[in-house]
Amino acid sequence: MGYITHRIGISPIIGYLLAGIAVSPHTPGFTADLGMAEQLAEIGVILLMFGVGLQFHFKELLDVKRIAVPGAIVQSLTATAFSAAIMHWLGWDWSAGVVFGLAISVASTVVLIRVLADNGDLHTPTGHISVGWLVMEDLFTVFVLVLLPAIFGAAATGGEIQLSLASVGTATAGASVKIGALVAFTFLVGGWVIPRLLTGIAKTGSRELFTLSVLAIALGIAVGAAKLFGVSMALGAFLAGMVVGRSDFSLRAATEALPMRDAFAVLFFVSVGMLFDWQSLVDHPLLVVATMLVILIGKPLAAFVIVVLMRYPLRVALSVSVILAQIGEFSFILATMGRQLNILPETATNTLVASAILSITLNPLTYRLIPAIERGVERIAPGFVRWINRRAAGDHVNPDPAHAAPGRQRAIVIGYGPVGQIVARLLKENEIDPTIVELNVDTVQRLKAEGIPVVYGDATRIDTLTQAGVAGAQALVLSAFSIKDGREVVRQVREINPKIRIVARTAYLRELDVLRGVGVDGVFSGEGEVALAVAEHILRDFGATPEQIERERERVHKELFTPQKAH
Repeated sequence: MGYITHRIGISPIIGYLLAGIAVSPHTPGFTADLGMAEQLAEIGVILLMFGVGLQFHFKELLDVKRIAVPGAIVQSLTATAFSAAIMHWLGWDWSAGVVFGLAISVASTVVLIRVLADNGDLHTPTGHISVGWLVMEDLFTVFVLVLLPAIFGAAATGGEIQLSLASVGTATAGASVKIGALVAFTFLVGGWVIPRLLTGIAKTGSRELFTLSVLAIALGIAVGAAKLFGVSMALGAFLAGMVVGRSDFSLRAATEALPMRDAFAVLFFVSVGMLFDWQSLVDHPLLVVATMLVILIGKPLAAFVIVVLMRYPLRVALSVSVILAQIGEFSFILATMGRQLNILPETATNTLVASAILSITLNPLTYRLIPAIERGVERIAPGFVRWINRRAAGDHVNPDPAHAAPGRQRAIVIGYGPVGQIVARLLKENEIDPTIVELNVDTVQRLKAEGIPVVYGDATRIDTLTQAGVAGAQALVLSAFSIKDGREVVRQVREINPKIRIVARTAYLRELDVLRGVGVDGVFSGEGEVALAVAEHILRDFGATPEQIERERERVHKELFTPQKAH
């Protein structure tokens, strides 16, 4: 089922859920062992959280902390409140509404990364913000997983829940103390023991022993966290992943042990699908409609407002809000705990499964429509769009970035990563004035302080290009762009200044002809340049003269980077 859904262009997660539905007690034919599936799924949750911790880096969060931290928290709380109010109106109690709202407030990591990668946006400002936002949502969810048993533990044994600010505050304080003790123990003791243990095991040269050890660490710390500190196994596994991730064995653990995580995570989705009851869905259709309203309208709207208020352009705001309009693995983890604690009704799981299938299916399709949505918004509310983009540019633009010294030429450099920095420095040293176009606010502020002409904005926007002074520039450099956005930038630049010389950098040789086809004068590929550098090094070692190497360099550059004229 995963293969079939992948082939038709949607997430394999839907296939795993459908596989669970197919072997559930609620569909005809074979019925799998639900108890065994749930036990395997619990291992899947532990390994899933271990993988999140293994790949979690504080630096990634710090890079976009200005928007990701407040954005994720405010959006989660907004979606939770909106959902709780709707579910209460439909007859649920407030506790169930809040827990259900928390479950649908968090997006799927698997789906988000897949959609961004498929559209070439993973390493763009949209991708960085979305991934940082999701990391913060995951951390928020981990904290919720710790708090739920502390607040609602009485419900699991049939006791009565007494909720008040005092009880919630006490539970939060108690959970925080337990979390603090577990974090301190894991990083102080585990941070000393685990790397030494893995070093000794790695020296044995036994691959299966290393894999087994990583799994034992993940499961052992997860169970120990629950037994000794009274917190969730999910948190213990997350911290274990962080400890291993900080060691020298993070890459090996990811490549050798995490395939086991993927296998058990699949069984987690299968077990969730086995809980799906068609009849319950038919009896309560309003629950699915209400849930989809929160996922497809409430969550994106909250994210859109937050991103706009944080002074980002319309395209970034639309992209971030749309990519978060889905639910996935953490939603089911929260819902599973809610069922174990007798907080959520049985209909909650059915509603989540149906909503996950719908939202995960729609998300890649909706994301591809963002350019059309942006054009529609510009057509319907041009003043609103100008306000957003003017506000985004706001305080982050030099008074006159298009100014150049008399008699000197100007170049626009889009992107100020490592390549953009070197290009801008060399241009300046050779008396060509560069103007930078950049979407990283911290970088823009630093360049302003250094007196370097810079424009804050999205280069796919014609307003940004105009403000950067494209009309009077002699050259434009695309230092780092996805192929899709690169084509759009070139098209708009050519409309403003048909005579400007455009030079672009791309990662792959296969993209050279695409960029030449839209009007780029010079295209250079990372693959081609690395291959050329490797060949030059070998030729030099084997005694080739500088003249021979230069001749070969010119020949390869002509073959790879010079467009062939038609005969």
